Amino acid sequence: MVITRLPIKNALCNVFLFFIFFALSAQITFTTEQYREDIRFLQKTVHKDFPFLFKKTTAEDFDAEVEKLYQAIPQLADHEVLVGLARLVAMFEYGHTILGYWEEKIPIHQLQVVLYEYDDGIFVQGVHKDYPNILGAKLLAIEGMPVKDVLKAMRPVVPAENDSYLKAYGLHYLNFPEFLHAQGVIKEMSTSIEFFLEKDGMKFQQQLEAVPFNRPARQYGMVVPGAEWLESRDLTQTPLYLKNLEKIYYYEYLEDKKTVYVRQSQIQDDSLQSIPEFYAEVFDFIDKNEVDKLILDVRLNGGGNNYKNKPVVTGVIASKINKPGKFMVIIGRRTFSACQNLVNELHTYTNAIFVGEPTAENINFYGDNSPVTLPNTQLNAYMSFAWWQDKPQWENRPALYPHIATGLTFEQYRTNQDPALEAALAYSDTNFIVDPMNYFTTLFTNGKYDQIQPEAARMLKDPSYKFFDFEGEFNKAGYAMMSSKQFEEALFIFKLNTELFPKSANAWDSLAEAYWKSGDTTKAVELYNKAIALDPEGAIGVHAREMLQTMEVSKSKE
Repeated sequence: MVITRLPIKNALCNVFLFFIFFALSAQITFTTEQYREDIRFLQKTVHKDFPFLFKKTTAEDFDAEVEKLYQAIPQLADHEVLVGLARLVAMFEYGHTILGYWEEKIPIHQLQVVLYEYDDGIFVQGVHKDYPNILGAKLLAIEGMPVKDVLKAMRPVVPAENDSYLKAYGLHYLNFPEFLHAQGVIKEMSTSIEFFLEKDGMKFQQQLEAVPFNRPARQYGMVVPGAEWLESRDLTQTPLYLKNLEKIYYYEYLEDKKTVYVRQSQIQDDSLQSIPEFYAEVFDFIDKNEVDKLILDVRLNGGGNNYKNKPVVTGVIASKINKPGKFMVIIGRRTFSACQNLVNELHTYTNAIFVGEPTAENINFYGDNSPVTLPNTQLNAYMSFAWWQDKPQWENRPALYPHIATGLTFEQYRTNQDPALEAALAYSDTNFIVDPMNYFTTLFTNGKYDQIQPEAARMLKDPSYKFFDFEGEFNKAGYAMMSSKQFEEALFIFKLNTELFPKSANAWDSLAEAYWKSGDTTKAVELYNKAIALDPEGAIGVHAREMLQTMEVSKSKE
């Protein structure tokens, strides 16, 4: 575009014409038939070109939601149709499969706040200079609806693969009045929204005025403070993961810790130095200096080109640092897409210890979307087409979970503390058990049965093990014993599970099965009834009733 200087009179005229155009475009309305044609087009295209996306939702459920929206069109405003389409696309629950609401084929508005969910609630991490009084305040409610109910109401429009995605990429939907209205958070459509907040022990209301859609000043999800935007963190210091954000990656030697720290926040070449050149320098430094530990921080990394991951993975494998406890990887809620591929490969091929929060992507996932342009509104539904399977299907999980879980409170963020980095620096194989089940198996095979329960109970109380599925892993171990007819050992493990998880219907159901298979039907009946009492209407209760019926049939045939 060539920009020329205009006389003031002409410039004012153009500004006036711009506002007239904006006002008219904001009132553009499509007909019921046009919207319905677009919905049918999306439905047919999904069935024809993207049927493989029906993994987390069924074709029947998708079609049922299509029909609901199709029938409701005459009663809906434009923004309600937009949000309805977003809900349809979000049903597939892949983060790359998303409706392009930001393209403003149907205009929307945005509140000028940046929200972040910490361990102790959702806070105003950043805000436009017009609202300095709410900076650092905790969000309690929107238009009278408690924030937990707001999140529940907004969940269907977010193409979230897991809870981490919802925290990282879904929270900004709370900023759109059109989405808040369509999802029932606000009763009447308005660009003036009341937040109920708490700060310094005081609760108060703040009316926020939304502006035409305009992305706030953010970098890798973090507020960029300046003349227009304010940031809640103490800016007199900067933690390592927020330093040099103008660079895609950088490294720093922490001499007193004999540690090299690397932050990489995209899987793309920086204009100053390519990825191969950067990591060649990093590993050369490690090999030639007194370095005991490498910390790779990808908690802000939303992806890029996964073909550029090779220098990272091969560099670690070839380095002296690829030893247990020497290579730490910090992951988090923004670790997504090509960076999910990276951490998958590091998990498989290196001795990495993962610290932080779960990633925002499923381990195996659909990515690499292509636009499906709706014929009338010209809205784009970005539909994923490439299946990335870095792990065998039986290892697929909702996310890559850290070995060592760390959280972050708002006060920790405000004062520049970094629990994830602190945990990575402090880690040694003497103060943390990376593989609890291997540890318990060793105790079991060595006959140290009395140590298993207290050790498991201790770990359950330790938040560092937050994402280790103790109940599920013990359950699998019990069934492995039962399948090899080792009933005494199976009973020991299943009993242990009920001691650790006394309110788990599944634990009691599994113990009941072990008693039945070992020949104690009386005890099995008692425990199946206990499972039913704990989960009378759920899947475990249903299964327990079926097993009782099976036992009755077997008994009658004897």
